Amino acid sequence: MTQAGSAQRPPAPDRLPVAVVDNHCHLDVQRDDAPFVGLQDVLAEAAAVGVDRIVQIGCDIESARWTHGIVDEHRSLLGGVAVHPNEAPRHAVAGDLDAVLEEIASLATHPRIRVIGETGLDYYRTGPDGVPAQQESFRRHIALAKELDLVLQIHDRDAHDDVLRILAEEGAPARTVMHCFSGDMEMARECVRRGYYLSFAGTVTFRSARDLRNALAVTPVEHLLVETDAPYLTPTPHRGRPNAPYLLPLTVRAMAETLSTSVPELCEALSATSETVYGPW
Repeated sequence: MTQAGSAQRPPAPDRLPVAVVDNHCHLDVQRDDAPFVGLQDVLAEAAAVGVDRIVQIGCDIESARWTHGIVDEHRSLLGGVAVHPNEAPRHAVAGDLDAVLEEIASLATHPRIRVIGETGLDYYRTGPDGVPAQQESFRRHIALAKELDLVLQIHDRDAHDDVLRILAEEGAPARTVMHCFSGDMEMARECVRRGYYLSFAGTVTFRSARDLRNALAVTPVEHLLVETDAPYLTPTPHRGRPNAPYLLPLTVRAMAETLSTSVPELCEALSATSETVYGPW
């Protein structure tokens, strides 16, 4: 149930001392209860608080097409395209999964599309009947990322073991990002051992997320990224209200506290790692 006033946009946080990258958001998605804000204003708000580069993710075919078009219009944006794991079974049933994946592959050749993702597995929203299609789609996205030498961004919900197993079986791309990391300390250590990057979202600020903060605490800073997953996963103290890239500083400051490091040092590291992963904007 939506709380009273939850549709109101939260106030802007203090500006970060060093600019960082929101490495995963959905600028084309409008929450039903959120006031409309134009894309130019969204980008300006983010830049005003030190979020000057954004990775826009299109994870269905319409969103992927939109992402492909928008990255040329705004130089602060890079893009990612994929079939979301919850979309894969629907396309398999419709009989057009091959055609959709072929179009994703074509869109991904654009020089400002740097990501194949988000792809992966989601056993929370898709039942057992959809698992084979999800896994097949995941394997094909992995192959595409390697073929095009692009970053792989992974969606993993209630599927940790299978995600890690399939990555090991297929061979992960050189730059593999666990989007909105949701594992525990043991999984974080395993991902780091394999050379993956862990991206933390507003969930790391939630009071109940002690295990997630413990995972963050054991992750070397050179493996860390940060994201909003906007318009979802709004950080504390605005949980449940509309999320947007301008709220990323709340998550960055919470991460710095967990890591017992200074905010400027963490920002420097996050910015440098983002450019290592995605290349220059």
